Amino acid sequence: MNLLLAEVAQATQRLADAGVPSPRNDAEELAAFVHGVKRGELHSVKDSDFDARYWEVIARREQREPLQHITGRAYFRYLELQVGPGVFVPRPETESVVGWAIDAVRAMDVVEPCIVDLCSGSGAIALALAQEVPRSRVHAVELSEDALVWTRKNVAGSRVDLRQGDALTAFPDLDGQVDLVISNPPYIPLTEWEYVAPEARDYDPELALFSGEDGLDLIRGLERTAHRLLRPGGVVVIEHADTQGGQVPWIFTEERGWADAADHPDLNNRPRFATARKALP
Repeated sequence: MNLLLAEVAQATQRLADAGVPSPRNDAEELAAFVHGVKRGELHSVKDSDFDARYWEVIARREQREPLQHITGRAYFRYLELQVGPGVFVPRPETESVVGWAIDAVRAMDVVEPCIVDLCSGSGAIALALAQEVPRSRVHAVELSEDALVWTRKNVAGSRVDLRQGDALTAFPDLDGQVDLVISNPPYIPLTEWEYVAPEARDYDPELALFSGEDGLDLIRGLERTAHRLLRPGGVVVIEHADTQGGQVPWIFTEERGWADAADHPDLNNRPRFATARKALP
């Protein structure tokens, strides 16, 4: 075992003691980041090339600063995104939400599907859809100026139409023309603040996390936005907390112009997102 791998083993134990959920993964990712190699190449780093800055970043992670803030990058499906303070770090569970949306769009008999991403954050969802549905027209909106610093970096050079604004009033020029509306909105109840992981509670922007006493305030508003934007037969996809399974589909009722409202599990088989179709006239 070379010096770096021995240090990684010690760092893994330190991160585990600090309550970091994935200590081995993070210790290796940070070692690769500091030494400018891939995780699979850590064994090739010479003892003389060990960089003591490794322990500086391990100390930051011990304090539960997000791994992605330290490295400045987050991975989402086939993307590498720039992230940092002020923007919500995309989570792996959202990948299954986007996967469902991609399948739904591909199943539509539409040559150039129109897609809207509400509460875009880092731009992960919009960029993944633009990349994996090549002929789609993707529009994204984000309210926070701090988040937009990162969104703009990530969408630069892409064909995503990014705008700053309120998701509830966004894209009046697209009313009735959209094939798919997708969102990962804030959905944590204010009453759950103390139970949120430190990486999210202390570093993700509150605007991207909390939404009223039951966490569903913004989703209720997005239901009306989605109905306004979608064409008849268009689909909405909304991520929610695993504890909100069964609650969100009831927001998309037949009385409000929806059909086929349903909940869907993530890869851990926990309720993760709701979908509905705008009813035909």
